[in-house]
Amino acid sequence: METLQNIVQTINFYLSDYILVILLVGTGLFFSIRTRFVQVRCFGEGMRRVFGGFSMRGGKQKGGLSSFQALTTAIAAQVGTGNIIGSCSAILVGGPGAIFWMWIIAFFGMATIYAEAVLAQETRVVHEDGSVDGGPVYYIKRAFRGKFGSFLAGFFAVAITLALGFIGCMVQSNSIGETCSNAFGIPAWIIGLLVAAAAAFVFLGGVQRVASVTEKLVPIMAVLYLLGGLVLLLLRLPYLPETFGMIFKYAFFPNAIIGGGIGYAIKIAISQGVKRGLFSNEAGMGSTPHAHAMAKVEKPHDQGVVAMVGVFIDTFLVLTMTALVVISTLYAGDGPLASGAAEGISQTNMAQLAFSSVFGNGIGSVFVAICLLFFAFSTILSWNFFGKVNVAYLFGKKATVVYSILAVVMIFLGSCLSNDFVWQLSDLFNQLMVIPNALALLALAPLVISSARSAKPK
Repeated sequence: METLQNIVQTINFYLSDYILVILLVGTGLFFSIRTRFVQVRCFGEGMRRVFGGFSMRGGKQKGGLSSFQALTTAIAAQVGTGNIIGSCSAILVGGPGAIFWMWIIAFFGMATIYAEAVLAQETRVVHEDGSVDGGPVYYIKRAFRGKFGSFLAGFFAVAITLALGFIGCMVQSNSIGETCSNAFGIPAWIIGLLVAAAAAFVFLGGVQRVASVTEKLVPIMAVLYLLGGLVLLLLRLPYLPETFGMIFKYAFFPNAIIGGGIGYAIKIAISQGVKRGLFSNEAGMGSTPHAHAMAKVEKPHDQGVVAMVGVFIDTFLVLTMTALVVISTLYAGDGPLASGAAEGISQTNMAQLAFSSVFGNGIGSVFVAICLLFFAFSTILSWNFFGKVNVAYLFGKKATVVYSILAVVMIFLGSCLSNDFVWQLSDLFNQLMVIPNALALLALAPLVISSARSAKPK
């Protein structure tokens, strides 16, 4: 197991430090410039489309999903352990400055996810019975004809099935098991069994049941977490200037807190920001287009601007709240991490320690455990749906039953396995997904640019 973990770590090092940085930043920068910064021009339009007709009772659709249901299904995938455990990992390894680079990735990622949603709408397939199929495999094949396109689409389908449908759900259940075990003293395997049973019930209802659950769960869980974080920040108000100062200072001089030479330290901070930023908001990864393809909208641009709001909520609200809470309690002032790493503090318990330092051990641990349970469970639901679309593409719809059974088993097993190794595997397949997806986005850029430039901000 240790040998295998070292191999996976080595591959991840080259993917995240070189290939991923170039692809994600390059793609986001390209679409930002060519769409005349659609994430700025049309941000207001996106917010109005999301909250103008806000409803947690979208009901069942005859085919596809409402635009809000598609967004909450996408946000359910985005807002998971990456917002709590992932951001803590980025800070612990890359220092507080890693959060700055996560912001940069998210800003450009809003243009990237606009492109993904537009192309998902442009290439989706509506069947005679009203059901809808869509996602990266469809626009990858549009971008690259013939055997090469089929190979890239197949590669993506296999990667996302492993990354999200199986290993990704193991990451989520692993984090649920550990945090709930810390908070309630219940063995992780029992938590895993309960989560697997609840997930199986939702899986059986198909995409409509997933959407029905996420449209209610996502707004509630986001508001609960943000309110709890806001209360803590008010109590730590004197430390907020120092907190923001550390984020910006250590973005460019991280060696002062993580050691090593300045060049090495900056590379670590940036790579952690990129890697964990990808895992958090999923822009460019090719996961959320499966949800946005299902949306009933007048034109692709309409869902593109809605998709941008998902990245904003994920990174600039939820993830940033985690970062401010952790840095203001564990780093600012005389925090235990003010001078670097401290024994006993890991990516898994950082958030609980941060909240507990202000609210007390009992309340802080329980609050984080409950929030993470909501976040991770909703992510499991969406990721299972994304994997199911690709399993159907590869093997036909009958194979989705076997896939769902295996996914439930993996959810249970995830609660029992080593956290570090599960995260390493998840990073590997997440990063492999980016390659064919980003290539297809760039190849079909004229469609995206035309959609963005023809739209007039409202």
